[in-house]
Amino acid sequence: MAEDGEEKLLATVQHIAKTLGRTGTMTEDILKVFSNYDGRLSLDKLYAAAAAAGGGGGGAGEHSMSMPASSPPPVLPSAAAAAMPAPVTSLERTVRTLDRQISQFVTMERLVWADSADADAFLEAVDDLIGTVQELDAAGTNRGLLDRADELLSRCMARLEDEFRALIERPDDAAPAAPGGFDSEQSDDEDYDADDGYGDEPIPIAKPVTDFDVVIDALPPGSVSDVHQIARRMVDAGFGRECAEAYAAARRGFIDESVARLGIRSRTSDEVHSLPWEELEFDIARWIPAFKMVFRILIPSERRLPDRVFEGLAPYGDLAFVAAVRTQALQLISFGDAVAAASRAPERLFRVIDMYEAVRDLLPDLDPVFADPYSAALRAEVSAVCNTLGSSIKGIFMELENLIRRDPARVAVPGGGIHPITRYVMNYLRAACGSRQTLEEVMEGDLGALGVTAIAVDPDRPTSSLAVHIAWIMDVLHKNLESKSKIYRDPPLASIFLMNNGKYVIHKVNDSELGVLLGDDWMKQMLSRVRRWSMEYQRGAWAKVMSVLQTGGSGFSGLPPKAMLQKLQMFNGYLEEIRAAQSEWVITDDQLRADVKAAIADSVLPAYKGLIARLRSSPDPPQDLFIKHTPEDVEACIQHLFEGIGK
Repeated sequence: MAEDGEEKLLATVQHIAKTLGRTGTMTEDILKVFSNYDGRLSLDKLYAAAAAAGGGGGGAGEHSMSMPASSPPPVLPSAAAAAMPAPVTSLERTVRTLDRQISQFVTMERLVWADSADADAFLEAVDDLIGTVQELDAAGTNRGLLDRADELLSRCMARLEDEFRALIERPDDAAPAAPGGFDSEQSDDEDYDADDGYGDEPIPIAKPVTDFDVVIDALPPGSVSDVHQIARRMVDAGFGRECAEAYAAARRGFIDESVARLGIRSRTSDEVHSLPWEELEFDIARWIPAFKMVFRILIPSERRLPDRVFEGLAPYGDLAFVAAVRTQALQLISFGDAVAAASRAPERLFRVIDMYEAVRDLLPDLDPVFADPYSAALRAEVSAVCNTLGSSIKGIFMELENLIRRDPARVAVPGGGIHPITRYVMNYLRAACGSRQTLEEVMEGDLGALGVTAIAVDPDRPTSSLAVHIAWIMDVLHKNLESKSKIYRDPPLASIFLMNNGKYVIHKVNDSELGVLLGDDWMKQMLSRVRRWSMEYQRGAWAKVMSVLQTGGSGFSGLPPKAMLQKLQMFNGYLEEIRAAQSEWVITDDQLRADVKAAIADSVLPAYKGLIARLRSSPDPPQDLFIKHTPEDVEACIQHLFEGIGK
């Protein structure tokens, strides 16, 4: 009878649960209440009774007949089994419990991590849910329950992703309020103490960054620990890639703003190519320090943060890092590519060298930053832009050669002075050699860039690629100057022109790294050319004078006085012609001018003095003898040559 009474009790409880429970969850909750109230009503007994009743209908009438007349009619076991839902497994109860627990966090309007207790409870529920999903997936017997658990897990991951991004973007929002803050009730009219210190402290002024060996902690340690806990759950749940993307999206805004504060403006390749050089030069001047700042400070700092957030969760830290920095890194790199591919006008060389050196110098520091296979492509992009800038430097040198070749021989420089192309090329090369080490590095091993198959190089002359480039440019300049000298109608003036330009070249080479590059043999060859041009000038300009003064081995002793007087008159005429013409000519180098004058005086004065002495000592001097120029006058005339307007 005791067993019959227990069965009736179980049937009655089942009837009540069925009547009051509108849903399966409510029915289960009612059964749990009864099981807690009376030990005879355990959930196992209730579910076992329902299962037994569903297996056979025998005995139902006996249970009904044994009930007192005044008692409410109990539900027969067979009827109760038909009315009850299917037995609930422990995994299903776990999923329902986790659903209730997690739903309160998922629907929370404030950040869960604003309260550390809520955060811990949420993470504990997430851990339980992940374990349950894994258990259901391994069992593979209840697909419907697994789908419900997966849907709950997706909701859970979506909320975790929101919390994750908020902690990265606004870590202060999740921090507890600091005590002792400003009183929000304080009146706006409250008087401040006169000694509050406002205005007494010096205002800090930002100074230019010179030390790039800095790493910035993007998040406080507590926030890093929190986001790491979230990342670990998302990775465990199979949402690692979504977590990495959320990280990148959260950090990308900060990176974009940081680069924008450096004054960098995004430009397309077409915009770079169409910019006037003055504007582009200004952009380059901003790009160089920005490139150093981004790749020496910002990106290494960003490398450190995902390494800590995703510690032990490879490869998601690498994926997050690359996704966060790729856009701004490629923007800076693309500007370098655009500049390298733009016009190769010679005046751009020095800014391109600055860009090349900025990229080259930081390449070794990028190896540990871009060591993983996912960011190796960015390291390759930086290396590629360095090579592209190097190719641009070589191209600019080729363009310099073309500029010299194309410079037309239209107008002669007054007085045979230094041509502007000579000044430009020599000052340009001298300035370029200030970056000799960089140019040697760029030019090394690339003789083909000269556009020739072979260049004859003296055995003792420096033969580095840069030295060969410079020597080739000097040869091109020499040929161009010889072509320009032909526009002078007076051959001696053409020689003066070549002398002036040759001496200027020698001076610039001696006073810079060019002398080291070109070598002693080149210098000897150039000095020999200047001496040859000097001799050509003397022969061309003073040939008629010397022909009058030189009469063979016997000198003037065999000439009659009238013949000597005729020669004197011819000398006076030639000297006046030379003074009238060559007083406008110029020799710019003081030493060269003095040497040329001394050579003229050494040739002319002794012969002229001999002619004057012979005339004066003649036994039958001409009656109309008049010596217009004394030897001192001739010497003074020579000394006043080459002081023209072209100096």
